[in-house]
Amino acid sequence: MKVSGQVNIYTDGACRGNPGPGGWGAVLLWGGKRREISGREPFTTNNRMELTAAVRALEALKRSVEVVIHSDSKYVVKGMTEWLANWRSRGWRRAGGRLENRDLWERLAELDEQHRVRWRWVKGHSDDPLNERAHQLATEAIPE
Repeated sequence: MKVSGQVNIYTDGACRGNPGPGGWGAVLLWGGKRREISGREPFTTNNRMELTAAVRALEALKRSVEVVIHSDSKYVVKGMTEWLANWRSRGWRRAGGRLENRDLWERLAELDEQHRVRWRWVKGHSDDPLNERAHQLATEAIPE
């Protein structure tokens, strides 16, 4: 895979109720530039919004690049760094049965293969301004 450039991405998802209306947000940084994206779902879960933020951020990239995704979701980070290989080997199933959010995990795995991605967990609400901005984008996107 030939990659060009590096992008830092901060993602977050939020939900009012779980399930309930939700939003996601991402801040993309590369070469001194910045892009913010966000979106919403009328009825969803927090985990789906966390995954959607990462999916939409990777989908926004125009070419194969090195990516560092910063997320305060251990669900997303551990899913991509620890659990993914086992889910795939079991036919997209967990050891205990059905894999929740399979559609998003499959899409995220596909996008992960198109880039050179490193997944970094950041503590949420710990004064990291970019993590806080991703959170703000996600909460502001939640439909009323």
